[in-house]
Amino acid sequence: MYEERASRLTGAVVWWRTLEDPVVWPVLPDGCMDLLWSEGRLLVAGPDTRAYVPGGPPARWAGVRFRPGAAPAYLGVPAHELRDRRVELADLWPAGAVRRLRARLEAAPDPAAALEEIALERAAEVDPPEAYLGRLVAALEAGRPVAAVADELGLGARQLHRRCQGAFGYGPKTLARILRMRRALALARAGVPFAETAARAGYADQAHLSRDVRELAGLTPSGYLAIGNASTPA
Repeated sequence: MYEERASRLTGAVVWWRTLEDPVVWPVLPDGCMDLLWSEGRLLVAGPDTRAYVPGGPPARWAGVRFRPGAAPAYLGVPAHELRDRRVELADLWPAGAVRRLRARLEAAPDPAAALEEIALERAAEVDPPEAYLGRLVAALEAGRPVAAVADELGLGARQLHRRCQGAFGYGPKTLARILRMRRALALARAGVPFAETAARAGYADQAHLSRDVRELAGLTPSGYLAIGNASTPA
């Protein structure tokens, strides 16, 4: 079972999940990073470039999914260092501090809410993410070309690529591709036919859509829809 809600931390999502059956749905790339808790462990999920399939025995999970580009400011580590990785928080923060946080979460009746409080406290202690990151994501989500977005932000191509590596874990073209896939899958889930979905999301044709989704999500668009969306934090 997977559930989520909007967080009090701007743009973030609080979620919780129990792996109760042998079928585990893939977590799709989204440009985000998560702070995770599970059975006494605190971890950070770095930005994914491909679908991630959780494994292991059934377990409780809770997480705070930061808005795209925001996590490095809160966690103190460039996103590209965690790309396609799940890392113990104790590898990033002082071990003593992490032990205290783990004890706090173990004692909490609602680990997801307690994890959100930890994220809010951390956000209050550090400088906020740079404001242009939100404009960048909004422009790419709207399908704006990367070169045009760089010009609008007053950044050169290399400068934009370097900043995206630090904030999102990959360059702006990869981020745009991931956001386009998610835009397409949202249209398909809403019942838009695949050919129309491809055109509206900015693909050359339906075959291009299918290839891109298969590479990023590990499934065809129809395969993704067939598994259902209610049980996955995609």
